[in-house]
Amino acid sequence: MLFLRTLTGLALLLGLAVSTPGNAQGEAFISDLSYLDRQFMQQQRESLDDLAARNLGNQFSGERDRDLALLQRMLDEGLVRDDQTRELQAMGIIMGDLLAAELGLDWVIYEDRLGRTRALRYKSSDNYLFPVTMIARRREAGNRTPVIEVYRKAQESLSAVIPALPFR
Repeated sequence: MLFLRTLTGLALLLGLAVSTPGNAQGEAFISDLSYLDRQFMQQQRESLDDLAARNLGNQFSGERDRDLALLQRMLDEGLVRDDQTRELQAMGIIMGDLLAAELGLDWVIYEDRLGRTRALRYKSSDNYLFPVTMIARRREAGNRTPVIEVYRKAQESLSAVIPALPFR
């Protein structure tokens, strides 16, 4: 049990948890994004898009490889620093949008005894990703894992629980 708690804690720290509401953290409550949540997330997207347009002459397009490369370039060129939590979390929203489009996920509010956060949920299952903090927590801890690798790990962690589609 201690190993499971340690593993769960490490996964949450890295922001890659595929979590279930009945896990060791206790009961979670899931709800739809509120109007304010949607508005805040849109402002985050627009702010990051404006930063990229002004400084790099590029904007986010919804094309996975292109957008992940743009996120990485923003980090590499110091447009978003390790101490800019709000901007780093905006990057997580952009990355989350890409994961949602690719894996058929929906943004929800995940609330447990640790707090309230935006998460991606697979259909009506108990499988969640927490992309808002995936880049931020790493960068704030000095971890320089490339954005494409963070994305790939998140994709793989959820792909393991998504049933394969027939005739694919």
